[in-house]
Amino acid sequence: MASGSPIAEWSFPADPGAVRTARSAVREVLDDWGVDGAVDVAVLLVSELVTNSLRHASGPIGVRMVLLSSGGLLVEVSDPLPDPPLERTASPDDEGGRGLQLVACSSRRWGTRRGKSGKTVWFELSVAG
Repeated sequence: MASGSPIAEWSFPADPGAVRTARSAVREVLDDWGVDGAVDVAVLLVSELVTNSLRHASGPIGVRMVLLSSGGLLVEVSDPLPDPPLERTASPDDEGGRGLQLVACSSRRWGTRRGKSGKTVWFELSVAG
């Protein structure tokens, strides 16, 4: 954590164990920060975005969380693939394709941005009272 504004960040290898490790790391830090109300949603959304990164990118996956002074939690998941994720409509029988819909419906804001070497998908959750 940085002084003043709590920040946590990790880099995970692009292997299947990264999802479980990311979930655990996010849960532990949010518990330490006392952000009980947002833990389950944050863990679920990080799991979805890290899984997306694993499916489409081959490099390291970054996860960064910032506890905002505005009563929000900003979570960013980055990978080396520059293409933004595509939100699609899954049919009732599809096994996947709902991750970004879940992010959009569960967060107060979300988006994507290109970086120097890849992209970041971010979302913001309310953690105030």
